[in-house]
Amino acid sequence: MKNIIKASGLALPTPRPALVTPRLPWASTSRALPWLVPAMLALLWWIASHRHWMSAQILPTPELVLQTARELLGGELWLQLGISLKRLAWGLFAGIASGLALGAWLGFSRRAERLILPTFSALAQVPTLAWIPLFMLFFGIGELLKLVVLIKAVIVPVTLHTLVGVRDAQPRLREAAAVLRLPRHLLVWRLILPAALPSFLSGVRLALAQGWTSLLAVELLASSEGIGYLMVQARQLFMLDTVFVCILVIGLVGAAMDRGIQALDRRLLHWPQQAAGELRRSARGHGWQRLQPWLLPFALLALWQAASVFAWVDPAILASPASVAAALWQGLLDGSLPGALLSSLQRALGGLLLGGTLGFGLGLALGLLRPAERLLGPSFAALRQVAIFAWVPLLTAWFGLGETAKVVFVGLASFFPLLLATQRGVASLPPQLSEATLALRLSPWQRLRRLVLPGAAPSVFAGLRLALIYAWLGTIGAEYFMPSNGGIGSLMIGAQQLFRMDLVGAGMLLVGLTGALLAALGHRLEAHATRWRHA
Repeated sequence: MKNIIKASGLALPTPRPALVTPRLPWASTSRALPWLVPAMLALLWWIASHRHWMSAQILPTPELVLQTARELLGGELWLQLGISLKRLAWGLFAGIASGLALGAWLGFSRRAERLILPTFSALAQVPTLAWIPLFMLFFGIGELLKLVVLIKAVIVPVTLHTLVGVRDAQPRLREAAAVLRLPRHLLVWRLILPAALPSFLSGVRLALAQGWTSLLAVELLASSEGIGYLMVQARQLFMLDTVFVCILVIGLVGAAMDRGIQALDRRLLHWPQQAAGELRRSARGHGWQRLQPWLLPFALLALWQAASVFAWVDPAILASPASVAAALWQGLLDGSLPGALLSSLQRALGGLLLGGTLGFGLGLALGLLRPAERLLGPSFAALRQVAIFAWVPLLTAWFGLGETAKVVFVGLASFFPLLLATQRGVASLPPQLSEATLALRLSPWQRLRRLVLPGAAPSVFAGLRLALIYAWLGTIGAEYFMPSNGGIGSLMIGAQQLFRMDLVGAGMLLVGLTGALLAALGHRLEAHATRWRHA
């Protein structure tokens, strides 16, 4: 047949080859890219430890760390980790239950919101770390201290998020429930719970991270058991192989908790989008309503003063409001409190400049360059799961207890908020910007300055606002764990050891006010830099 076709002069159709998808040169390596940085760091670690670029006490070999991991996994690590997780579980249970009840009450009752929320918000401005010296004198250094610190760390985000979820449920759905004459239990089950659940779960996710971090902080400061104590003991004996293993375990536990709450979120929130809410602005009120927010603070101050005057509590443990005010005034007059506050602010600013600059630059690179995100993104995501205070023993071993270690620690605390915010802001820019770049023939620098940075500015400044708060918290923590001659945290720890509770109270007041001012400053910077959004 073929011969007949050839003889007739007709062209024989060429058989079409089977369609084969071309294998892109980078497709085979895309899965290996996230492992490239960890592999390079492991290789550098192996070379540096075996070539003795650093002392073996400061940088143990990978083989020694693996051997230590096998030994610790044989028993001691599980014992210490179990103690820490048991503390965390009790603190989460008590804090989440209390925050859920308080947030639901404040969300349902406008009167309760006016009476309690301003005082609760003011107390929440004082970070958990600032309460530790006071709690240590009240509750000792036993298990009750850990539980109280965990409850304080957990109850704030759960209460505030539950309040928002319950309070801001759709008014139209409430009207529909009233028209349908739904019983109260159906109103709660069918309306309030679905509306408040997304916000509540967001609060629980924050509570998990803050609770785990606060537990490690208090175990590093005052504990004889737990994984934080294991790290402190290993640091004092220069057993950094044990410190490396503990850091890895802490990161794995943090990642597991975060993934667990994300899975629970996906399972429970099965509707297409969370119930929309309408923000209810609180009315200014008149007369009696304006006075209601001040009732609880005045009542607490009166109770506090009465407890001091009538010696219901030992004055060495609970100083009176008058003595705290006198200590604050005296500290302002002699310059001790302003000097300590200035030293802390300088450390916070230095760490913010270090960590914020690196975070912004790397976040910009990860957002603009897809290969850089595939290469470095997973490694940064893994490091972010390690609670910040888990790095304290390692940083003090590498940098000592001086200013360098404090600035590095504060920089690490402020690094991740700006990194994540900048990366997300740049990566979420609309693709039409690339078309505009080609149409306007903009250079890379012009594209960055005129399109990318203005478009990502809201996210970047939101990250800067968080970085300011984390830098201040990191400064207080650094002064707790790394003794120094100056700083408000060091002043509070020294006053607690001398049973100067009036000075501890004055320091707490300054820490809370400074944190609130830094948060307000970050908000003003964000509003000013992105004022074009409100035009």
